[in-house]
Amino acid sequence: CVTSDVQAACRDTTVTQELLEEGFHRDLLVKVELGEDAGGCAVAARMRLPPGIYVDPYELATLQQHNLTKALLVPDVIDVEAPEYLARDLLLLLFLEPDWRCSRCFRAAVPVHARYHRPAQGTEEAVVVLESPEVLLCCCHSHLSAECWEPAEVDTPCSPDSTGPCQWHSTKHRPAYEGSMLRVPVGLREHSSLVCALTLLTTGLCSGLILAAACKYGHFS
Repeated sequence: CVTSDVQAACRDTTVTQELLEEGFHRDLLVKVELGEDAGGCAVAARMRLPPGIYVDPYELATLQQHNLTKALLVPDVIDVEAPEYLARDLLLLLFLEPDWRCSRCFRAAVPVHARYHRPAQGTEEAVVVLESPEVLLCCCHSHLSAECWEPAEVDTPCSPDSTGPCQWHSTKHRPAYEGSMLRVPVGLREHSSLVCALTLLTTGLCSGLILAAACKYGHFS
């Protein structure tokens, strides 16, 4: 961090998050517009991801090696195969980059993936709601307005590349939307019996074909 004379107008801080693309594999785009110019400060968005959505830590590590995104994930060991009802919340700290189109604007994107949900009754989709993230600011040697910014309990450096201590501050902000929603296709519970019967029939048929081929073409001593 470097010296900055940022005076945060917290009433004017706006956060927008968008889920791009379609299907189970999406990109989460976070955009923050501060009240005034925050040149020299580190800006981050801290968000809690519900069990229905996750960030792949291996994919995240690859992206960070190529400087395509900067983020910290807690916990950093995740079962990417677990369904929604066996998963738990994740904490994501996403470091934002300055947006060249606006001196007070910052943005970053990270890939997210939807988990499989239980079959539902009477509906073909489940809804995963992403709450608006918390805006964090780190400005070493600057004087932030106590009315707008308060110390945040975040034990992480100002960037993934540094190891020194950093005092983050948080602010109340105005979300452009109350939250983003991800709609995930799910099976219908009333089709469970049909699905089980077809699965059993298909399994038995394939097993019979494999056994017949083994008996016809196999060499047994």
